[in-house]
Amino acid sequence: MTVETRKIIKLFGKQKALDNVSFSIKKGELVGFLGPNGAGKSTMMKIITGYLPQNSGEVLIHGDKISIKNLDYKQEIGYLPEHNPLYTDLYVKEFLEITAGFYKLRNKKQRVAEMVELTGLGLEQHKKIRALSKGYRQRVGLAQALIHNPSILILDEPTTGLDPNQLEEIRNLIREISKEKTVILSSHIMQEVEAVCNRVIIINRGKIVADGGISEIKNQSFKRNQVVIAEFNSDVAAEQLLSISGVKTAVLQHKTWEIEAETSADIRPAIFDFAVKNQLTLLTLQERQQNLENVFHQLTQNHN
Repeated sequence: MTVETRKIIKLFGKQKALDNVSFSIKKGELVGFLGPNGAGKSTMMKIITGYLPQNSGEVLIHGDKISIKNLDYKQEIGYLPEHNPLYTDLYVKEFLEITAGFYKLRNKKQRVAEMVELTGLGLEQHKKIRALSKGYRQRVGLAQALIHNPSILILDEPTTGLDPNQLEEIRNLIREISKEKTVILSSHIMQEVEAVCNRVIIINRGKIVADGGISEIKNQSFKRNQVVIAEFNSDVAAEQLLSISGVKTAVLQHKTWEIEAETSADIRPAIFDFAVKNQLTLLTLQERQQNLENVFHQLTQNHN
């Protein structure tokens, strides 16, 4: 099921939290929704779920316009907010049964059992939620978001508090779910987005600044200077490196130099020549590869 937003504007007083935000996400896409704190991510998610109304613009679910007054479309959406709201005095299984009751599921007990197995809550289902670790509370939140089998799943920081083993399990679960659903995932962990998502949307100051496949985003043509990682067999002063033609900055980090070029031109030959002239051996000389974190930093900084 597709999710589409058209020129969404959201104001909080005089502050414009969202400024003409438009995108479309198709079934089977697992999209990372990224942005700095205060960029508008959670606001956009709350508008899609119907928790907040927009000031102008449209949200469409499978081509149908939705409104905060129309509750029917909410059956198609599962939502795990950043601050996972749970009734901590309830037992896990009890909480999921109550949630299933909200959706008037006919096969309530069967569906609860399926969610317990899917999210790995088997050993915890008879515990009170307040007795669970933060990671298992996230699993309970994910189970309640999925219990009514929604077509669209919206996850705001879903792996908060998970240990490395739990993290990989939840990542695999999200990947599997995305084969049959439309999934929007917000996270501050760039490695997680790269590992899980096949597309990213980056928002900054209420506007979309990038939208595309991860490889496409990392290799897009916005201007960036080359950065080279170099290590020499002997001590080298920053002044010496700054004297090399084309070098803009040189920063020493644990015996390794991070050298930034003045432009996107390759400065590695000049660094090699410098080493030869000064009878130095280069232990490392490689271009720092562009990753999603670098792209995110550049895009959000450049648009401030």
